[in-house]
Amino acid sequence: MSDTISQTRTVALVGHGGAGKTSLAEAMLFDAKTTNRLGKVDEGTAVLDFEPEEIKRAGSISASFGHYTYNKFNVHLVDAPGDDNFLSDAAAALRAVDGAVMVIDAIDGVKVQGEKVWQFVKENDLPALIVVNKMDRERADFDSAVGMIQDMLDIKPVKLQIPIGQAEDFSGVVDLLANKAYTFEADGSGKMNSGPVPDDLADAVEEARETLIEDIAEADDELMERYLEGDELSADDLAKGLAKGVLDRVFAPVAACAALKNMGVQPVMDLINRLLPSPAEAGEVKAGEDTREPTAEAPFSALVFKTVADPFAGRLSMIRVFSGKLTSDMQLLNVNKDSKERFGQLYWQTGKDQSSVEAAFPGDIVAIPKLKDTNTGDTLTAVGQAVQYKPIEPLPPVISYAIEAKEKGDEEKMFAGINKLMEEDPTLHLDRDPQTGEALLGGMGAVHIETTLERLKRKFSVEVNLNTPKVPYRETIKGSTRVQGRYKKQTGGRGQFGDTWLEISPAPAGEGFVFVNKIVGGAIPRQYIPAVEKGINEAMERGVLAGYPLVDVQVELVDGSFHQVDSSEMAFKVAGSIGFKKGAVDCKPTLLEPIMELTVTVPEDAMGDVMGDISSRRGRVLGMDAKGNFQVVKALVPMAEVLTYQPELTSMTGGRGAFTMSLDHYEEVPGDIKAKIVEAYEQAKEEGN
Repeated sequence: MSDTISQTRTVALVGHGGAGKTSLAEAMLFDAKTTNRLGKVDEGTAVLDFEPEEIKRAGSISASFGHYTYNKFNVHLVDAPGDDNFLSDAAAALRAVDGAVMVIDAIDGVKVQGEKVWQFVKENDLPALIVVNKMDRERADFDSAVGMIQDMLDIKPVKLQIPIGQAEDFSGVVDLLANKAYTFEADGSGKMNSGPVPDDLADAVEEARETLIEDIAEADDELMERYLEGDELSADDLAKGLAKGVLDRVFAPVAACAALKNMGVQPVMDLINRLLPSPAEAGEVKAGEDTREPTAEAPFSALVFKTVADPFAGRLSMIRVFSGKLTSDMQLLNVNKDSKERFGQLYWQTGKDQSSVEAAFPGDIVAIPKLKDTNTGDTLTAVGQAVQYKPIEPLPPVISYAIEAKEKGDEEKMFAGINKLMEEDPTLHLDRDPQTGEALLGGMGAVHIETTLERLKRKFSVEVNLNTPKVPYRETIKGSTRVQGRYKKQTGGRGQFGDTWLEISPAPAGEGFVFVNKIVGGAIPRQYIPAVEKGINEAMERGVLAGYPLVDVQVELVDGSFHQVDSSEMAFKVAGSIGFKKGAVDCKPTLLEPIMELTVTVPEDAMGDVMGDISSRRGRVLGMDAKGNFQVVKALVPMAEVLTYQPELTSMTGGRGAFTMSLDHYEEVPGDIKAKIVEAYEQAKEEGN
């Protein structure tokens, strides 16, 4: 079994959207004969991009899975999305693998989303291989792409190959260590021929090979010493030094390919086998204060890193086995929920297809159907041998929309469907604003929300309207008054009578509503006092300026009168409400707006634009901190000014900026803005809205 684990590789393909990760994965599956055709993303035939929304957009919107065997190595692939709207899936995928293949393209090199994904790679301390794809495309430039790696990813790139030709002339690669040339057919077959280094590349190959040997030697003290002493390093020495440099994250090897034409893919598969670590080489896995050894003999433990809603198998829990052996006759403990789980089958997943397996071992990624209590981020272990892996924290939502069902009566279906989608996509966030009453759907971007609603319509037959959320303004008062609230109604029978005198004044910020009973001598019977308070409370729900709730108000009930027959709780409730509404108008009412604490991470070259933009949004910068090549800006900004901040920040920073925000406090709205809000409210009232 140790041989099996030593020949297992668990790898995520990551990079920016459009770099060709899925095309590379499709070629790998085809070359390993897992699939019998070369799937094409642009033609909608990709095995891994099978969701209708992915086919429509010709790009991945969620992590997908593949498994292949190549040269006796078992490889589990996770094809992670690269679009900003779906990066949380990439972050989760990197918790489940032992190595990463970073795909960049030969035209644009390292793009913004690639930088972000690389941060996830670094946070998980993963060894990585970098593949420069699209070498067959117009304007392809291998050396330019490699040059961007050092600058933007902050890791030393080590070229293992030199391309033979570029753009329409790309025909193969020279393997610098083997000192051989490999050429490929351009028909997608993957057919590869080996031969000597072309004469016109001999000098460049010799120079690049010497640089490579020096880079490898620098990763190992013993090799460096021998190299400096003039010893010739053998092929085995170089292979071991290269693998050590990758495992120690000293450098990232770089290869070249044209995945769409299946050119150069098999050498990449060989590099995955040779250079990325097995579970055993990756070492013991930390689970809080505990650790687990990646052996079949250790107690079983695994992390659920994704949940998939499968139309046929139901809900699938995608798990990465870290230790022990898993079989379908086992009872499992969900450590997070402290509940036991049983299941019938285990699957290897390739796209939407499943193949049943009898057992899973360290390094395996398997799907378990229909676990009753298990969600993304949960730890599964053998019963009685619990450890807990750090839960997967989804990235925080960056944009929210108010949602409502298009058809009346579909609200229940809408919420049920969204809750199902949230099981599969933890970055979705559903909430209801208690003040505005709006249902708010949060996500990673406008495309993320749009895609979610497309899936909601397809899977649950519910259509939804999207609106910009209302700002939950509040009202308060700045002055005081004494006012009478009197209610008298005479009918043919018993009448209604309630009489109150109120003193209204501001309360300290954050107090909400303070009611003080100062009635003495029985001017108002005790049983009617709560009704007065209730009437005032209800009147505060819609303020006197623009219909927003009133807060931070103190009301003292100081006097009043009653009628032995006609007074009632209802009469005093109405009297309290009348008095408060009349008095609040005379207390200098004003509007309060929510102020958000905004934390923006931006590249240094975009700092000026971002700072100027924050000021234009009535924001106040609190401070700045350096974080690598980025600056982290903290600011206080009115919520009304940042409802659509995500696409605007993306535009300002070329997609390299990111932000989070949370409610900090409320403060008074400037007079000119207050006047516009009140005017809009009055106009809506006149129109009957």
